[in-house]
Amino acid sequence: MERYPNVFQFPYKFAENKPCAISGHWSETYFHNANPIVLELGCGKGEYAVSLARMFPGKNFIGVDIKGARMWTGATQALDEGLTNVAFLRTNIEIIDRFFAEDEVEEIWLTFSDPQMKSPRKRLTSTAFLNRYRRFLVDGGVIHLKTDSRFLFTYTKLLVATNHLPEINSIENIENANIGGELQSVLQIRTYYEEMWRARGIAIKYIAFRLPHAGALVEPDVEIETDDYRSYRRTSRSPVDARK
Repeated sequence: MERYPNVFQFPYKFAENKPCAISGHWSETYFHNANPIVLELGCGKGEYAVSLARMFPGKNFIGVDIKGARMWTGATQALDEGLTNVAFLRTNIEIIDRFFAEDEVEEIWLTFSDPQMKSPRKRLTSTAFLNRYRRFLVDGGVIHLKTDSRFLFTYTKLLVATNHLPEINSIENIENANIGGELQSVLQIRTYYEEMWRARGIAIKYIAFRLPHAGALVEPDVEIETDDYRSYRRTSRSPVDARK
């Protein structure tokens, strides 16, 4: 992937608390237009980033993940199809704010993120991450979560409610929901991991909300029932029945 023009690779050791040179310059340096930028964090094989790029040629998409072997699939497909409105950033999501400038991103997609039931600060919808997103997301920018995890879905709903964040949509099972319109098509995009969860009969959930810049964020102080199944190539998700 070092030869791929649509891939940018910056391991954690590169950053060392320094901003990346492309931060604030994605539109002029790579995309060569002023269209809105949308991130997919934890993009895996890049199915969502590539599919969204096909569906919305008037937007720019960047898939972010640390796993290069997975990302190669989407990056190769995008090049083969000549999709110029999608790029890939290989780095640790913990330092995502070093690669984008203030107000540079309009939306974030979180697709089948690890629920991190033992580590609240590692959840991609935690206050720790939301505060990172605020550094580069436009005021009131949209965050989409699509997940198999009832724990992460419930945690995110509680966090949104606790902090009075504007909720746009909340669907407990997209297979049975009467959604319609553009969102229906977007939620029909299926990733490698989603196909596995569906094959096991696990309902796919979705929530979208806006993230204003103003206001201190607090964690919900509620015990949440943990997921009772094993995730891909991991041991049991949690040894306890409920966590905050």
